[in-house]
Amino acid sequence: MRRLWTPAWIARHVAMVVLVVGFLGLGWWQVTRAAEGNALSFGYAIEWPVFAGFVVFVWWREVRHTLRGTPAERPTPAPPAAAGSEPATAIPAVRRPVRVSRVPAAPAAGAEDGELAEYNRYLSWLNANPGTKPGDYPG
Repeated sequence: MRRLWTPAWIARHVAMVVLVVGFLGLGWWQVTRAAEGNALSFGYAIEWPVFAGFVVFVWWREVRHTLRGTPAERPTPAPPAAAGSEPATAIPAVRRPVRVSRVPAAPAAGAEDGELAEYNRYLSWLNANPGTKPGDYPG
């Protein structure tokens, strides 16, 4: 619970209260305008409380996320061991994708594609001139 009383969280609490009160006040203002005959204000009278509800939703989600803690703080339960088997090694639940880089085949000796050579010159020029726009390429 102490995590919710840091200076950053106090600022979030205050911002949430100010936004909700402001949005509800704007909604009430639109209700009074709608009562005076402004038909468009009926839509805005509904819209502002929805904004206030969204602020409360985001604030509550962040509070719950903070109270749950990070995965390092939470204890991990031991996996159930089957009878007569060796303990399994821990396998992460989420794996990162592995990118395999493939080297393009080298052109035959002396045979270079003209478009490829021009594109490589263009890339070299862009690398040598980092502040310029691609449209400034002289070639």
